[in-house]
Amino acid sequence: MAKFTVYFKDKPIQSAIYDAGAVHIGRDDSNELVVDSLAVAPAHAVVVVKEAGCIIKQLNEKFPLLVNNQATKEHNLQNNDVINVGKHYIVYTKTESFIDTPQSVLPNISQDVDVIALNAMLDQVEKQPEANLQVMDGLHIGRILPLKKAMTRLGRDGAGVVVIARRKDGYYVSALQGHDGLSVNKQPLDDQTLLLKNNDIIEVDKIPMLFFIQ
Repeated sequence: MAKFTVYFKDKPIQSAIYDAGAVHIGRDDSNELVVDSLAVAPAHAVVVVKEAGCIIKQLNEKFPLLVNNQATKEHNLQNNDVINVGKHYIVYTKTESFIDTPQSVLPNISQDVDVIALNAMLDQVEKQPEANLQVMDGLHIGRILPLKKAMTRLGRDGAGVVVIARRKDGYYVSALQGHDGLSVNKQPLDDQTLLLKNNDIIEVDKIPMLFFIQ
């Protein structure tokens, strides 16, 4: 299987595993791997995942495809290759399961147990509760913002921008652009990536928003 992990400022913000098919990379929400950056095309690249290996292809001539900082239009991905996309980067790794545990740690694990563990993890992801933000002040007070995307961007250029990444173990917030006025529970966000808790207050551009889980 192929694992792709999206990084921003050397911090992982999204990770996904695919065993076959096409994995699209781009700025548009319709992509499997969404990179919220103007340096990335709405449809930037596609990775064709097959049992024999993965091939990445450029989709937009105006936006160069870089693998290991080298421009290419098509590339056979190797383990630990880095796909450079704006200020983000995506690391490709080969994996045999969702659990990156060395076999030496689990010497007696059987294939049946692996399948059971995998199904349990998938059930956990599917049962992850939905989360929302509610605007607490300003012109849009009371407005509810569902956090259904893999990544949700909040704020505006020049006044601070945060991104909330939805992962299997919860919702994480980090600063995407600028730091002034970005806080969680009145504490500056700075360069941290924080796991949000129910009823946390996120402030962006002087607008407080309540994070809550349904």
